[in-house]
Amino acid sequence: MKTDRFQAFSDGIFAILITILVLEFHIPNYHAGQLLPALLAQWPLFLSYAFSYFYVGTLWLFHHDYFSMLKRIDRNVNMLNLLMLFSITLLDYPMSLVADALTSGNRADMQTAFIVYDLVALFISATFYLMYAYLHHHPELKNAAVSTDFYAAIKFDPVRSVTIYGLAIVVTFWSVWFGALLLAMGIIFHFFAYLRMSQQLEQSKGASA
Repeated sequence: MKTDRFQAFSDGIFAILITILVLEFHIPNYHAGQLLPALLAQWPLFLSYAFSYFYVGTLWLFHHDYFSMLKRIDRNVNMLNLLMLFSITLLDYPMSLVADALTSGNRADMQTAFIVYDLVALFISATFYLMYAYLHHHPELKNAAVSTDFYAAIKFDPVRSVTIYGLAIVVTFWSVWFGALLLAMGIIFHFFAYLRMSQQLEQSKGASA
């Protein structure tokens, strides 16, 4: 399969997911003159949406730049990509759980919601690791312009994020807010890892030119 069809399908899934995320917004029930307090009470939804949108957007940037280095796609890459996209489409569910749990303020519910989000995020990072490892062992799929040093520079990023989310799960049993902070740090880590990967990719192409 050519990479343009592969990218078009994946881009479509990302676009649908972002659309689904925003569909969680609903006009709150309120009495006349009380719209502002009702909107302010929805801060958990706005916060969880903002982080989830940032997360999905970063994953799309990763996906777009990383797979731009491929010259062709084989069956296994397609299957791994379907697994990766499946894991990413799960994000809407924990986003809703976190918003509801924060609204209720119940500690046990918040603990459960954050752990579910951590598990989904850990699953996503694990699928990226599987894809990285597969493509590393099948250099014939890569563009010749990308040097062999590229994978070596980024191969541990998914492992690092899995570690962060795993630690967040453990910590959440002790402190919900500290666990939530680690979850947020894991999401932010993806963005900086993306910037580093993009820079490595440009350097790799330049070195091979």
